[in-house]
Amino acid sequence: MTEEFAGAPGAVRAPDRTAVTTAPDLVDEAVRARPATALRPYVAWYSGYRQRGLPPALHRGLPSPYLTFIVTLDEPLTMAGHPDPAQPPGRFATLLGGLHTAPALISHDGRQSGIQVAVHPLAARALFGLPAGELAELDVSAEAVLGAVAERLQEAVREARTWPERFAALDGALLRLAHPSGRVPPEVLRAWDALRRSGGALPVAALAEETGWSGRHLLDRFRRETGLAPKAAARVIRFDRARRLLAAPGPAPRLAELAVRCGYFDQAHLAREFRTLAGCAPTVWLAEEGPDEAKFRNVQGGAAGPGPEWEA
Repeated sequence: MTEEFAGAPGAVRAPDRTAVTTAPDLVDEAVRARPATALRPYVAWYSGYRQRGLPPALHRGLPSPYLTFIVTLDEPLTMAGHPDPAQPPGRFATLLGGLHTAPALISHDGRQSGIQVAVHPLAARALFGLPAGELAELDVSAEAVLGAVAERLQEAVREARTWPERFAALDGALLRLAHPSGRVPPEVLRAWDALRRSGGALPVAALAEETGWSGRHLLDRFRRETGLAPKAAARVIRFDRARRLLAAPGPAPRLAELAVRCGYFDQAHLAREFRTLAGCAPTVWLAEEGPDEAKFRNVQGGAAGPGPEWEA
């Protein structure tokens, strides 16, 4: 491993959550961990996965309040469909995806492996040198944004032998990428933080009052920095909370109760939003990709618990 991408000091640590299934012809690993402390203003968590011998599957990559950064290990990621239907299917060694309001479709033939990094959208300037608005509804190779740095990062992760070592390699690489000079307007920071704290329930007029900007100016600057208008971001935040609560371990909540808890008008409103943002009804998604601890059939399913808030 090159010195440039060696793990951050003290970064090799026990993962927060691990599930491993072993059998003669089956490999099914899912490991989740938080990044090094210095990275937490930028990255919420790492989700590592490696699977062999499973049935071929199609996974919905759901809208969430985080950018998606995936570094593959043994085989590329196959994107069968992107949030923007005009973007053709493709295979990616590394992938960087912006915020979106429609599902992505990821397919595998029974094998998949890599690490998904949940990146705070307002950290895009600091880590990737561009506002998240330039990635809205898109999936691109990380090489297209970071150049050869992305290739060296992937090489370092692939050379590591254990999940803690892979996470440490990511820590080292991302710490070297981070440039705090990539400033986001403080008004956008306040608006995003207020939306997250409210669970997506704060009206746009209240956000504008929070920032002191007009509604139109807030919309323009917020969309440039995050990729979504404030109203769309509120929908995604509310939806992300609902689907994580729906998939949490234990008995599934009643949909009517979940709707009230997450700020929807009623169960019908929740169902409509689920069909729009996930491409299917909540009961269908839960049946296809619900919380089976022995399977971890997809990247997002292995990280179903609530994510930490963005720290300015």
